[in-house]
Amino acid sequence: MSRGGGGGRKRVRTARGRSAQSTRWLERQLNDPYVKRAKAEGYRSRAAYKLIELDEKFKLLKGAKRVVDLGIAPGGWTQVVRKQIPQAAIVGIDLLPVDPIDGATILQMDFMADAAPDALTDALGGRPDLILSDMAANTVGHQQTDALRTMALIEAAFAFACDVLEPGGAFVAKVFAGGADAQLVAEMKRAFTTVKHAKPPASRKGSVEWYVVAQGFKGGEEA
Repeated sequence: MSRGGGGGRKRVRTARGRSAQSTRWLERQLNDPYVKRAKAEGYRSRAAYKLIELDEKFKLLKGAKRVVDLGIAPGGWTQVVRKQIPQAAIVGIDLLPVDPIDGATILQMDFMADAAPDALTDALGGRPDLILSDMAANTVGHQQTDALRTMALIEAAFAFACDVLEPGGAFVAKVFAGGADAQLVAEMKRAFTTVKHAKPPASRKGSVEWYVVAQGFKGGEEA
């Protein structure tokens, strides 16, 4: 990945009303090669490269025909899917409004709502064979509370996947603190042929985020 020209690392002065933390975040954004690459290649967020790198390792998108993007905002992962497999049907769902993406259906609703599974499968024209989730719970700054909230979200996404996935399908979700807990991993291994954790290079070194990649959904009673 090229660093580009422009005389080295950019520094940001601490402006009135801007906290030191905000200044550090802005400086990191300005010097992040993935942020620069996302702008150059038309992706809405640097997170697009996390999916690109996960796909390079696990071949997630190869052969996928119907894809669900849970927590689609701002849309970077769906953009990757559209570019890599333009023939696939893709539906994104989020509580937040998301600007349209050509070739994708976007639903503004809670994926845990009773109506969500039918709405997604109707929009896709069938059961998905790939469910992607880059969701994270809103943090409150208390590590234990944040971990519990995030784990609850992952468990809900996994339950949703078991309800709607096509046999043989795959499920990818963001997790924290080294991965999903042992009980959830055990449940995933009963429902999928393989379950692995990965930290793509685009995930910042200082970040606690990982991804769990479950492939080969068994369907039926195993799930």
